[in-house]
Amino acid sequence: MNHTEPRTDWTREEITALFDMPFMDLLYEAQTVHRTHHPRNEVQLSTLLSIKTGGCPEDCGYCSQSVEADSGVKATKLMDVRAVLQAAAQAKDGGSGRFCMGAAWRNPKDRDMPKLVEMIQGVRGMGMETCMTLGMLSEGQAKQLADAGLDYYNHNIDTAPENYANIISTRTFEDRVETLENVRSAGINVCCGGIVGLGEERSDRIGFVHALASMPHPESVPINQLVPVKGTVLGDMLEGTPMAEIDEIEFVRTVAVARITMPASMVRLSAGRESMSESCQALCFMAGANSIFTGDKLLTAPNAGDDSDAALLAKLGIRAMQAAPHGHLEEAAE
Repeated sequence: MNHTEPRTDWTREEITALFDMPFMDLLYEAQTVHRTHHPRNEVQLSTLLSIKTGGCPEDCGYCSQSVEADSGVKATKLMDVRAVLQAAAQAKDGGSGRFCMGAAWRNPKDRDMPKLVEMIQGVRGMGMETCMTLGMLSEGQAKQLADAGLDYYNHNIDTAPENYANIISTRTFEDRVETLENVRSAGINVCCGGIVGLGEERSDRIGFVHALASMPHPESVPINQLVPVKGTVLGDMLEGTPMAEIDEIEFVRTVAVARITMPASMVRLSAGRESMSESCQALCFMAGANSIFTGDKLLTAPNAGDDSDAALLAKLGIRAMQAAPHGHLEEAAE
């Protein structure tokens, strides 16, 4: 496999040119890059658990867990460690090699850190890759998570820097970048992507990919399709409009451009799959997506479900990646 240092000097003009390529040429280029850096016909199965739901003080326009949303999501306390580890064991039995834990916080409180450390250590002890998303982190909190052995920290930039204030007002794009820097400095892998289908223009998708590809490349890049939730700002705004769903071909283009510009990253096909056709998902794998979330739910949003995922992967001849001990993936030979 090719492990040459990836470029971080992509220009918006180059990324625009990729989006403008004939679709088949773009897919061919993306799959070529994918096979150079990753095992072919393999997808990592991940499971996402909401360890603390609702009551978040942020006003993200897409999120049902914001206190600003009238979505019916009830706020809960941080889950008991034993219950989290039980869910992780079930996920592993279902074939997941990666377990992600999400808490609806602006930032974790120091009193919560011992429980979070225990969760990380317990999941890692099962041989699974660990990821957490807890909001903004201080340097000290990032170090505590690193010392516990956390493999990845998820903190999405959500959209292009110039579109950010249209989606969220309670924090800035720079706030996001600061947490990412704290995570990197602590030695934790970065999981950072965003959402398409927010009613944005293609120029915003270009800006989104450009922002990711211009920083030290996140080791993990989740690409979500908006799941519009009634009671959220964007859910109510987009309901019944032509912008309510991004065109499938345009979504696949976004995945392909992410793969080409960030060749060594895991590109994760995340929220929104339950409304995608099998053909669209297959095209996303062709475009270089090599991770999906399994199970019936992603935090509070519906998901495709284990049985339908297994059937689709079998139909496509795609295998689940095998997790190595201590949560790091084995590099399969081509």
